[in-house]
Amino acid sequence: MILINLLPPEYRQKRRTPFKMMAAVALCATVNTSLLAYLAWTAFGVSAEVRSELAVLSDSMQGLKPQIEYHDVLEKESKVFASREQALADVTSKRISWTEKLDQLVDLVNEGGSAEEEYLIWFDGIEVDTVANDRKKTFGSMEANGNSGSENFSALATFLDDVQASPLSRDFSRPDSPEIPTKKVEVELIPSVVWTFPFELNLKSPEDRAIANGRTPPTPAAPEAKKRPAKKTPSTQEKAQ
Repeated sequence: MILINLLPPEYRQKRRTPFKMMAAVALCATVNTSLLAYLAWTAFGVSAEVRSELAVLSDSMQGLKPQIEYHDVLEKESKVFASREQALADVTSKRISWTEKLDQLVDLVNEGGSAEEEYLIWFDGIEVDTVANDRKKTFGSMEANGNSGSENFSALATFLDDVQASPLSRDFSRPDSPEIPTKKVEVELIPSVVWTFPFELNLKSPEDRAIANGRTPPTPAAPEAKKRPAKKTPSTQEKAQ
């Protein structure tokens, strides 16, 4: 239905905006302004704060960088020193002072046993083998032609027991008892009875020697990887043939 107001303009009633609409518009404007203010604070305030913290952290990082580089250098030097120390320990554990071992054998022979059973031992010659053979599991030996100047064969067994109980046992395996010693009797000589026997001491492995002497066993060497021959890729001409 269409209404036509025929009154003059001065007599017409002016239309006013409804209060509810004005309140809704004001509320929308307030919300939009708040959102714009929050977005502006997020975009500028938080960003500025993050940039400030980043600058502080960057300065701290620049200050710590020389210390980190120095720590890396020290760590590398520590690894090099540890590897050298391990290499020296391995070399030291594998080496043996033959002069010291001969002195220990001489001291044992000069003692001549105990009061319960004495013995008289001497050697015609001593040969030292310093070559190690990993395949045969031999690491060196000390051999000699021994002589026992006693009528009792048990004196020889006592000497071998004393060898096992001496410091020689730390580096050498237990000596084998001679199966068939040779007996010589010469009345005009002193001693008149001599037992001739082969004397042999075999070196223990470097690991066993290190454990027996209270040292750290050497690090076993890593086996070398076998290189497989590279397969030859046929060329285009070879394929055509």
